[in-house]
Amino acid sequence: MRATKTSRVGVGGDGRGAGANSPNRRATAWRTVTARAASTKAHKRSPMTEEHKAALAAGRAEGRAVRNYLEALEKHRPRRGRRRTPDTISRRLAAVENQLESADALARLHLLKEKADLEAELARASSTDDVAVLEKSFVSVARRYGQRKGITYSVWRAAGVSSSVLQRAGVIRGGGRGRF
Repeated sequence: MRATKTSRVGVGGDGRGAGANSPNRRATAWRTVTARAASTKAHKRSPMTEEHKAALAAGRAEGRAVRNYLEALEKHRPRRGRRRTPDTISRRLAAVENQLESADALARLHLLKEKADLEAELARASSTDDVAVLEKSFVSVARRYGQRKGITYSVWRAAGVSSSVLQRAGVIRGGGRGRF
C-alpha cells in the first residue's frame, strides 16, 4: 500500500492549506464568532405570558395530585394474609411490651424491631382518611391529565386505580386516545 499525501486548500484558495496561521482562516473564524454573537443578541427570548405560566402551574398541580394518589395506593395495597385492624395491632403491641421485660438480649432485639414495625403499621392504619382526600383531588384532575398524556382506562387500571374511581373521574372504558 502506498501512502498518499493530500493537501487541503485553504478558504481563500491560495494553496497554503487551512493551517491555524492562515490569514484567511483567522478572518473566517472572526466572522463566525461575530456572526454568532450578533445572532444571539438579535434572538432574545420573549418573556412567558401569564397564560403560559398558569398552564404550566396547572400541569404541575395535576401531576402532583396523580403522583400522590398513586403513591398512596401503592402504600395501602392489600398484602397477603389476614388483614390486621388497629385493635389487633394494639393488642399485639401490648403483648410485645410485656415480653420485653423478661426477654434475653437477642429476643429483646427482635421484640424491639417488631414493636417499631407495629407502631409504624398502626400509624399507617390510622391515616386512611388521607387517602380519601388524595382520591378526591385525583378524581378532579385524572381525566384532563389522562387526555394530555394519552393515558387510557386500561393503563389507569394497570396502575391500580379502581374502576369506581375512574368512573367518578369521567375516564371511560374502551376509549382510545381520543375518547375520554
